[in-house]
Formats: sequence, C-alpha cells, structure tokens
Amino acid sequence: MCFSPQADLVGGAVVAALGIDAVRHVHRRHGHVAIAALPLVLGAHQLDESLVWWGLQGHIPAGDGRVAMWVYLSIAFVLLPTYVPAAVLALEPLHRRRWVMAPFVVLGAAVSVVLLLAMIHGPVHVALRPYHLSYGLRLGHARTVIVLYVTAVCGALLCSSDRHVVLFGAVNVVAIAIIAVLTADGFASVWCAWAAVSSGAIAAHLRFSAPHRTAPYAVG
Repeated sequence: MCFSPQADLVGGAVVAALGIDAVRHVHRRHGHVAIAALPLVLGAHQLDESLVWWGLQGHIPAGDGRVAMWVYLSIAFVLLPTYVPAAVLALEPLHRRRWVMAPFVVLGAAVSVVLLLAMIHGPVHVALRPYHLSYGLRLGHARTVIVLYVTAVCGALLCSSDRHVVLFGAVNVVAIAIIAVLTADGFASVWCAWAAVSSGAIAAHLRFSAPHRTAPYAVG
C-alpha cells in the first residue's frame, strides 16, 4: 500500500474483503469479533488514505482531502493503539494471560489520549513524498511515544496463548524495525499499510481454525 492512491484503493478493498470474510467465519466463538473486524477496519483505513492522496494531488477538493487526513490519523493514532490490545485481550481464553495483557490495553489508551491531544492542539499536516505520504504533528518526546505505541500494540500480541497470534506479533515487530530504518517521515503511512496487509493472516486464522476449539494451537 501507500505507494500510490491506486495501490491504497486496491489494497484497501482486498483487505476489507478479507475482513468481511473473517467476520463471517467468527461463528459463535467468544471474543473473536473484535479481532476478526481488524482487517475490515484497516482496509477502510487504506481506502480513506487514497482520498488523502487525491486531495494532495488536486483530484478532489482540498477540504475533502483534509477531512480524509483527519479520519486516517484518528484511526492510526487514536483508535488502533487501544483497539488492538483490547481485541487481543478479548480473544485470550487464559485468565493469567489476560492479566499480563491488561497493562498493554492501559498503555494503549494512554498513547491514544496523548496523540489525540497532540492532534487537537495541532498543527497537523500531510505531504506527498516518493511512494508514501508524510504525516506530521507537533509531539513532544515523539520517539518515546512511538516506542510506547509499538509496545502496546505488539506486546499484547506476543503475550497471547495462541501461536498464530504470537507469530503475527513477532512478524510485526520485525516489520516495524525495518520500516523505521527505511523511512522516518513515512512511518505512519507505511506501517499502517503493512498492518493492513498482514492482518489478512487474521482472516486466514479465523477461516481455517476449528470453530469448536477455544484456543487453537495454544502455547501454554
């Protein structure tokens, strides 16, 4: 994703379709709805970014592109840091693991509040760059906030009793490190695009895991 508006549009549509398929295959499994909906949320997120591209390129009114930017950042900076660890917590069947995950939900909520306040106080901007969009806002201790963001999102995944979820978290940690090295100003755009694509693994997990099992492939 994020290489062009067309890539965001096509990729977002594919990921959203995977999300719809994941939700359809939740059946009646307790706690699976939030995690199943994640590809749907991330797919919509990428579709929204195509509007940000077109606003900057002058293909749609600049005001519409600005609204799309706020929607994009609201999902990336406010929703996801809390939603992901909370969804993983809801998925977890083991009580002791849930206690380990709970601090990551609290941390994610704190990061969401900090980023929301930074967005409200502004300024918030986005600019075209080769193969990605560069989002920016005035944020004190930005590196610390980013580390806490990643810790909240990936920490809960790594604490899961499900091997597939742990693998998903580990792959995302590696991907984040690579993205951070390759692009600093495009981190938000590229990371969210990667998260959207990799969330297809969630759809596959729900599609093929046995519905009668509470915790398939548990690691303890």
